[in-house]
Amino acid sequence: MGLGGIKAKTYMARKEEVERDWFLVDATDIPLGRLATKIAALLRGKHKPIFTPHVDTGDFVVVINAEKVRLTGKKAENKYRYRHSGYLGHLKAVSYGELREKKPELLVEEAVRRMLPKNRLGRKMLKKLKVYRGSEHPHHSQKPKLIDLKEERKENFDG
Repeated sequence: MGLGGIKAKTYMARKEEVERDWFLVDATDIPLGRLATKIAALLRGKHKPIFTPHVDTGDFVVVINAEKVRLTGKKAENKYRYRHSGYLGHLKAVSYGELREKKPELLVEEAVRRMLPKNRLGRKMLKKLKVYRGSEHPHHSQKPKLIDLKEERKENFDG
């Protein structure tokens, strides 16, 4: 029971009452995995007190400078993205370094997608992710709040 005989109810958010913010993330010199985990948490809404696992409580995230994301170690040469056409022998492999040059948006989107739930809710969350190659984006009217992941990382190591 607890609380002197009063039953405490667990709060469950409903999709109608979720307010969505817009966040801007600069991917310059941030390791891909660290960037993807932070973005996935924002898309899911894990930073909000109203987080509910079965409701999309997340916010919109705009990522700029995707081509400047950092690949640590030898991942640029030794890690590959695979895709298969369905025909025998048609397995295509592209290194992460090559992918960062040609389609950096895909590199970031795929890293984030793999950290979201693997169901229709995860697919809905992924639609709120906007990734751009350069520093320009068309979402100025939404007034996205800048999140500086470099400063956040320094704070974690100072204390």
